[in-house]
Amino acid sequence: MNKNLNEFIKELSKVYDEKSEDTYISIYLNRYDYKDFLKKRVRVCKNVLKGDLLKNFDSTIEDIEENIKKTSEKNIAIFASHKHNYLQNLILPIKIKNMLIVDSSPYIRPLARILDEWESYTLVLLNSNYAKIFSISLGKIDNTKSISADIMNKHKKGGFSQARFNRLRHGAINSFLGEVVEALQKRSDEKLIIAGPGTIKKHFIDMLPKAINEKVVDVIDIGIEDENELLKKSKFLISENEKRDSSQAVEHLKDEILKDGLAAYGIEETLKVVKNGQVELLIIEKNYKQLGWICEHCQLVRTGNKKTCPYCGNKTSVVDLLEEILEFAERTDAEIEFTDDEQISALGHVGAILRFE
Repeated sequence: MNKNLNEFIKELSKVYDEKSEDTYISIYLNRYDYKDFLKKRVRVCKNVLKGDLLKNFDSTIEDIEENIKKTSEKNIAIFASHKHNYLQNLILPIKIKNMLIVDSSPYIRPLARILDEWESYTLVLLNSNYAKIFSISLGKIDNTKSISADIMNKHKKGGFSQARFNRLRHGAINSFLGEVVEALQKRSDEKLIIAGPGTIKKHFIDMLPKAINEKVVDVIDIGIEDENELLKKSKFLISENEKRDSSQAVEHLKDEILKDGLAAYGIEETLKVVKNGQVELLIIEKNYKQLGWICEHCQLVRTGNKKTCPYCGNKTSVVDLLEEILEFAERTDAEIEFTDDEQISALGHVGAILRFE
């Protein structure tokens, strides 16, 4: 990744055309098969746009095509508006469906889904004298750190008693494990998997400060040399953990609804609370879309269809309402959870756990 994805999404969520004009183009491309797709989408959009919007579209597409030529990356996302002198791109670590969206703001929903479904985590592989720390970001190894120590493995006859030897050896192991703990404390707040042979893993976990210990989501018993197998297992475990998180989020929402507690559900109710900054956790049905309208000038969003804002008289744009809810949530630092749980569909396709009433 060439940018921190979480920060990048937040930046994009704050960008929009105050006149509600379709001036921003969002493109998600798999470079192996994008050319026919891009030609078709450009042709269709040109048939719909007119006047200044068409001129801006043509100029923005030229900017985007120049940008595409400068990179050899397979999967990229580009957000641009020639009118606003705006162009941002992002290298994607996974293959994504080709998309071209013209709107009054960048389209961030695919990025938010990637962030939710490809969670970053830290993986520690260790034995009594060697440790390797992997940072896994969006399914790829972001960086690694190795730590080793010269630990006595056998008791030799001569100057040491068995008891003294064991004390020295245990002290050396504890000192080494302390180095590993210190290295972990410098890492970001991510979920943690501990792996390695034997019982050293439990001893290491017992040494972890509470704040780090609480991040441990799984422990894997594996040989110190089996890195490739470990990486496969860890990715599967994190994927399963994300599914559990999604299911637990829906259950939490249901509990709050039953208690008449800190919850909102359905598009209109969720729109209201997310605009007020009340949302702690937003839960969105993965593939659901519903059209509505937005006045970017006064940030009014509603279901239905209106060409002009009833409050300020400015032109409105047709939008995906769940995309707009998502953008408001990003601007207010809410957590985002995507789900295909049928219960969220029954609750109106979107819901929220609230910070306050």
